[in-house]
Amino acid sequence: METFEDQKLSVSLDWEMRFNIILGIARGLVYLHHDSRLRIIHRDLKTSNILLDKEMNPKISDFGLARMIEGKETEANTTRVVGTHGYMSPEYVLHGLFSVKSDVFSFGVVLLEIISGKKNTGFYQSKLATSLIAYAWRLWVENHVLDLMDSALHEVCNANQFVKCVNVGLLCVQEDPNDRPTMSNVFTMLDSEAATIPTPKQPAFVPWRGHPIKASSSSEPELTSSLGGR
Repeated sequence: METFEDQKLSVSLDWEMRFNIILGIARGLVYLHHDSRLRIIHRDLKTSNILLDKEMNPKISDFGLARMIEGKETEANTTRVVGTHGYMSPEYVLHGLFSVKSDVFSFGVVLLEIISGKKNTGFYQSKLATSLIAYAWRLWVENHVLDLMDSALHEVCNANQFVKCVNVGLLCVQEDPNDRPTMSNVFTMLDSEAATIPTPKQPAFVPWRGHPIKASSSSEPELTSSLGGR
């Protein structure tokens, strides 16, 4: 199996493949969070932990940091924060609190990396933004969402699906875990043409250089104008 860190693989994946991979990851997390006998929180979801088989079906791997929660519990806390910088939710980084919504945050980062071909932590000293999350949010409020698209997708991307993915990705990385959707809701929003998708609030970890960005009054950006690992 191969991972998203493979540069040649990243270039070869078209939009349909990437969208199906995103759906597959979401479906896997729905199972872990909702359908498994014991609720499983992965705690280290990232692009390098997504394996692809020969048919490009995604498999979530590396459960070394995963925790199982019994019954109806959805969160727990720890005094030892472990994970990967750029994928951990703010409540986990700052307070050691992890939950299914922590995995939702990580999924949002992975989604944005897949559709943009950029790493969340790859914006060091960049003039564009401080992170991929910040860059995606900037483009969202400025109604230039398609500028986030991986250049390898320009000729083949479904623009409406792309905008929906950005919308869902930003919902997943909102600062308050209560504002993030569950993975079952994420899957429905991505898979259904009729699903209503809320407008995201400013996400976590978005310090902005210069003047703060004010959100547009429009509920959905206009269509204007790689996988994670670059």
